[in-house]
Amino acid sequence: MKAHEASEKIARWLAAKVSEADAKGVVIGMSGGIDSSVAVVLAKRALGKNVLGLILPCESNPKDAKLAQLVAKKFGISTKKIDLTTIFRKFRKILPAADRKTLGNLKARMRMSVLYYFANKHHYLVLGASNKSELWIGYFTKHGDAAADVMPLGGLYKTQVFELAKHLGIPKEIIKAKPSAGLWKGQSDEKEIGMGYAALDMILWLMENGKQKKSPRTAKVLGMIKHSKHKRKMPEIFYI
Repeated sequence: MKAHEASEKIARWLAAKVSEADAKGVVIGMSGGIDSSVAVVLAKRALGKNVLGLILPCESNPKDAKLAQLVAKKFGISTKKIDLTTIFRKFRKILPAADRKTLGNLKARMRMSVLYYFANKHHYLVLGASNKSELWIGYFTKHGDAAADVMPLGGLYKTQVFELAKHLGIPKEIIKAKPSAGLWKGQSDEKEIGMGYAALDMILWLMENGKQKKSPRTAKVLGMIKHSKHKRKMPEIFYI
């Protein structure tokens, strides 16, 4: 499917989902990254002014907020900035010491709490920005960035999100930036995953179409899918 067709279908789908829920609009966390930028612009197309972008820095690189504001200005998106750094540091004082991954997940869950606060306040839905590639392998924070009511990019591979970004006119600074959740200094999505998105998407596509080939990378991806299965399901319930 071509980018313009995908953008139109997603926008119509978003409008329908908001209407079905009897909600007034959507709220999304704007990180300055490509996924949230594409998602918020699609929401703007679907819902007009009923879109709120929250910029939630938490010991973050100031550049991230500037990129988010660049998107907001270009596409006329209402935003609110709330710095969570002080709250995060208070958490660190009362909680036992932990590694950077655990602390990064805490940041993601703090942000989601704020998103749902504003969703409740305005009778909005929370718009998630996770893509198909990352959902498949579990590259997201459970009850963090993956906690959402609607996920317009969940059916698109990461490489397709890049194509959609070009079509929508997302600023080049964002498209060219190295993908990162920005949870700690120097964090890189592709480095954490262990391969580039182009390679990952090809493996996932081959799997999806029954053409997978045996290789160390394929085995690695299969392992990530298997071990993250619990992240894509509702909690297991024991029945008597």
